Amino acid sequence: MKFNTVYIVFLGVCLIGATSADTDDEDDDVQVEVEEDDEVRVEKPQFVPPTIQKNVHFADSFNKKDEFKSRWTVSQAKKDGAEENLSKYDGKWKVEVPKSSAVEGDLGLVLKSKAKHHAVASKLNKPFKFDGKPLFVQYEVKYQDGIDCGGAYVKLLSADPALDLKQFHDKTPYTIMFGPDKCGLDNKLHFIFRHKNPKTGEIEEKHAKKPSAALDSYFTDKKTHQYSLVINPDNSFEVSVDGSVVNSGSLLEDVSPPVNPPKEIEDPNDKKPEDWDEKEKIPDPDAEKPEDWDENEPEKIVNSEATKPDGWLEDENKLVPDPDAEKPKDWDEEMDGEWEAPLIENPKCSDAPGCGKWEQPMIKNPKYKGKWRPPMIDNPNYQGIWKPRRIPNPNFFEDLDPYKLTPINAVGLELWSMTDEIVFDNFLVTDDKGVAEKWTEPTFQIKSAAEKASSGGRSVMDAISDATRERPWLWALILVVVVLPIVLIIAYCCMSKSEPETLAEAKKTDAVSPDDEKKEESADKEEKTGPGGDNKPSTKKSKASLEATEDDGDDEDEVDAEEEEEEAQEKNSESPRRSPRKRKSRKD
Repeated sequence: MKFNTVYIVFLGVCLIGATSADTDDEDDDVQVEVEEDDEVRVEKPQFVPPTIQKNVHFADSFNKKDEFKSRWTVSQAKKDGAEENLSKYDGKWKVEVPKSSAVEGDLGLVLKSKAKHHAVASKLNKPFKFDGKPLFVQYEVKYQDGIDCGGAYVKLLSADPALDLKQFHDKTPYTIMFGPDKCGLDNKLHFIFRHKNPKTGEIEEKHAKKPSAALDSYFTDKKTHQYSLVINPDNSFEVSVDGSVVNSGSLLEDVSPPVNPPKEIEDPNDKKPEDWDEKEKIPDPDAEKPEDWDENEPEKIVNSEATKPDGWLEDENKLVPDPDAEKPKDWDEEMDGEWEAPLIENPKCSDAPGCGKWEQPMIKNPKYKGKWRPPMIDNPNYQGIWKPRRIPNPNFFEDLDPYKLTPINAVGLELWSMTDEIVFDNFLVTDDKGVAEKWTEPTFQIKSAAEKASSGGRSVMDAISDATRERPWLWALILVVVVLPIVLIIAYCCMSKSEPETLAEAKKTDAVSPDDEKKEESADKEEKTGPGGDNKPSTKKSKASLEATEDDGDDEDEVDAEEEEEEAQEKNSESPRRSPRKRKSRKD
């Protein structure tokens, strides 16, 4: 047990150390307890707009309502291929303080409509060109009422002189699409980029592999989450949620379909020869049907030995009209026809072996063999499965630098959602990691810590979940410090049970051993003959009793106590281990 306690304490220390490092600094900023009327409440931190750096391509924290209309453009387009009442992008947007906001004065862009198309966009301060610097994109999403079906992804629109944000719709060219999306039980975190074929100029979407981390809680906990994307000049990418990487890889290897096509392809003009034999097995041409093989024998025949069971009611039907049924009052024989009572099982058949006409049952025919077929043998002309020959891919190209995507000139949200009250906040597009970190500190870090404080902190399971999401190696530590002690405790209990059971069995049966029998025989002999074997009774107890009577009153009390003790022992000694000899009575 001490070993288990040490492990449990060790586990607690590890988890506390792993989880507290990320939250202590944040909680110090926001968890300010204020006493009012004997109640304790957490004071909300005041929102402080982040400082915009010089090398920022786009940044918006929506801290001023008046700037939204001048900076963002709500689309007036219609979606192609949709019904008239569903084709319009007439979903409503509003800049407001979110419901149950944990930060005082923090505004956000809120999607306010259900079952409508929404589209809003804003141009960058300056276009982002993939010319050797990394791309950092981040923004926040909060599903205030949860999410049933709808997207919350952002589109980074491709630079185009003809780009009109008032006509922003689903077909507007984009370079990158990134963010969460959910419908039913399918939780996604998209990262899609559009790659241009250098030979044909065609554009093809490339989808990053699925994230390895679990995404469910981001859609259900009704808290703010920060989604971040980094694309590096070395063609690597990272997708993070709340600062924890959930997906990473290479633009060359971890996307589907791959950026570069195969060098060889199957020849579309190649055809299988007519004499190509793909049959691995064929019927044996030399096999002959045995003479006694009768294909006309039926599979089943009538059992001629069967006899009708006694008591079979051949004149009774299995189903009879229900005698208790009554014709409905509204039954019209002209419209509904002649009324007939519904049929029920014949009650007379319940106690009989059967009713109706009896027929002999069918049984399997022992002579039945079925249709004869020759056995299968290996095909001597087998050539294998035919495949068309491979030829060089005429459309092959090798783009070793897919990082160089089409430049970006605008940020847009083009969404269909069955859920409203989705909050978007703190958009940032930059090429500097330090700028992204400084933008996060007064925005998401403060907000996330304030939400945790306002909700009463995190439970132990939340802490373990967050810790293991950020540090997967903790699962190995938990396995060692939790599972191993349990196994040791079970082993200890199983080993400790074996010895007590043996002792308990001995106490329960009290079987007389050979040594006990010898001791009892020697005691009987000594009692009969005396210690010296002179056939004189032993006088140890009688002498002790006589000496006790000659003592003073105190000695008499001691003798009485001894007598009571012996009497109690005699009453309780009901087991087979007691001596078969009778104990002599004490002399006064």
